[in-house]
Amino acid sequence: MIEIKAYRGHIRNWEALCGALSVDKALPRAEREAAILTKGYEAWGNALPDRLYGMFAFALCDTEADKLICVRDHFGTKPFYYYQTADGRLLYGTMIRDIIGQEGFVKELNEQMLQIYLTLTYVAGEDTFFKGVKKLMPGCLLEFQNGKAEITQYWRPRFAPDRSKTLEEYADEIHTTLQQMMREVKTPDETAESFLSGGVDSSYVLAMSDAKRADSCGYDEERFDESRIAAKTAELLGVEHSVAKITPQQYFEIVPYVMYNMEQPLGDASAIVFTLGCLATAEHTKLCYSGEGADEFFGGYNMYRNAERYGDNLRTFYVGNTNIMKEEEKARILQHYDPEVLPIRLVEHIYEEDEGLDPLTKMSDVDIRIWLEGDIYLNVDKMSTAAGLEIRMPLTDRRIFDIASRMPSEFKVNDEQNKVAFRTAAAKVLPAEIAFRKKLGFIVPIRIWLADETYNGDVRRLLESDICAKFFKPDEVRAIYDEYIGGNSDLWRKIWTIYTFLVWYEEYFVKR
Repeated sequence: MIEIKAYRGHIRNWEALCGALSVDKALPRAEREAAILTKGYEAWGNALPDRLYGMFAFALCDTEADKLICVRDHFGTKPFYYYQTADGRLLYGTMIRDIIGQEGFVKELNEQMLQIYLTLTYVAGEDTFFKGVKKLMPGCLLEFQNGKAEITQYWRPRFAPDRSKTLEEYADEIHTTLQQMMREVKTPDETAESFLSGGVDSSYVLAMSDAKRADSCGYDEERFDESRIAAKTAELLGVEHSVAKITPQQYFEIVPYVMYNMEQPLGDASAIVFTLGCLATAEHTKLCYSGEGADEFFGGYNMYRNAERYGDNLRTFYVGNTNIMKEEEKARILQHYDPEVLPIRLVEHIYEEDEGLDPLTKMSDVDIRIWLEGDIYLNVDKMSTAAGLEIRMPLTDRRIFDIASRMPSEFKVNDEQNKVAFRTAAAKVLPAEIAFRKKLGFIVPIRIWLADETYNGDVRRLLESDICAKFFKPDEVRAIYDEYIGGNSDLWRKIWTIYTFLVWYEEYFVKR
């Protein structure tokens, strides 16, 4: 007998699976997806994950074999954690808090992770800040039997450029495939809204959806405020538009809530804004679309335009989308520094697997496997869940990725533009000024707010605290902060990365 022990997610191709497995399509969603997983495992065994499209993390128990099977989806949109106790039992769940508090769990800090965090601003790889708690990585399946855990990778991104198609043909394929995604991403009886920034990804998803309302975040600081651009897009598409105006006071007050619900520290400043956006949106809907995935799949980041210049040198430094602190700086500011703990080691296997591929493809693969999982999808999942909001990401799908995996890099990035084929597809339903608008990113006025003593009191408190001194050399941290306050605003990321770790540590190791 197959029993579901844990599950979170949304299975997109449920109709086809119901037909193949003789599952009643009229069942409520929770019962329907449970039946798909249990009957699917009975029919296909460990081949089940490759039959699923969507977002999922689950644990099944095969009672006859006395075996536990744990699965995380192909891209890692939903998290899954596990921990083996001293007496050989496996604790597991889609939340770390599913594990904390269980008999046999010992809460200890994995301090080595701090060195990774100070470079990347997120928790990358299979280890976490809780010693012994590990992430099941994207595209992986864990079998636990007789006290032993065995992990297999059932899927990973693979690239095979095909130059037999033109740019327009690839754009057509993106467009028709996204049309299919939008038919699957929700059922006709569900009502969804859509997050909207000033960028092409969210604009394209909105234009292809049946959403009647778009949701944005904005600021009083006009040069950081994309909501004005988003409002013009919403008006053009004929949808209602709401804006959550974010104040610095709101921003700083909610940081402890974010770090607690994130379960791991995250130094991505946009995560705080995203949280406030989720809370505001959840006041009037429980389902929302978001546009994650396209940048990594189709070459959306401006740094990708340097790929050819980096060449083979990539494997010596490129660990993903962020690189905040170098090793010499970490060695200088940390109380305990281990020169063997290097972020680049997290991606060495990716460069080995990608041998022979062009530099842009290598950068994309690193970001798909490290950055998306560790930062973007973690943020989307944790903060939407905390707000009681379900987010579905139509662009994160193997069928969309399949197009990107075959697309030559020159159709992704050229001298004038990034995400070229994707923008060409979006231009089928959006004006050129939206489809080809320069990427701004999810910008936040934090470099200004962080220096304002009206709001940064908690930052100063923690930087001067015994908690900070436990991990960092106080004089070195003070020197970075003083230089930032003195006008070097580029240092805000380092201050914020240190601060968010300290907030998280206080939440989990001091208050609780």
